[in-house]
Amino acid sequence: MVPVRLTGPRLAIREYHHTDGDVDALHALFGDPEVTRYLPFEPRDRETCADQVELYLEEAMAGERDTYRLAVTRLADAAEPADATPIAHASLTLGKHRSAHLGYVLGREFWGLGYAGEIAGLLCDLAFRGLDVHRLAAWVDVDNAASVKVLTRLGFRLEGRARHDQLKGGVWSDSYLYSLLADEWPGSAG
Repeated sequence: MVPVRLTGPRLAIREYHHTDGDVDALHALFGDPEVTRYLPFEPRDRETCADQVELYLEEAMAGERDTYRLAVTRLADAAEPADATPIAHASLTLGKHRSAHLGYVLGREFWGLGYAGEIAGLLCDLAFRGLDVHRLAAWVDVDNAASVKVLTRLGFRLEGRARHDQLKGGVWSDSYLYSLLADEWPGSAG
């Protein structure tokens, strides 16, 4: 495994650790109904989050890694980002033909601070510069205006709307599909 470590102006993105702190941090995200409102799953309990962290570590150890599920910490929280408590979750999943999907989830107390844009930008750099991705996509619930703003500010373009593509709590919802190509990302070799 080559551990992922990305650093931005205010945030660091790292591998999860199978520690109580990382499990509690993931549960703070995935257990919060307001945070998971636009995600394709119901809030999760702590035990499920502990299982998720274990899965993330197994994925990180895969011979040919195609899934990156990562912890996001603030640089100001510790001298070493590996010691800081995660405030967000970031994901990058590789697909066919040099494509990938990105995702991010932030704790409620960190909404509106510009962190989502920094996380998505770091994931774009990883995808285009580090993993030779050609096309990066993101699915966004049509009611998630904040995430739409994040993606459009980074240069993602709307490709379309998928109708009733998510069923959660017995209610169907639609999603937008956004994408960004390597040659549209500043500084990319694309």
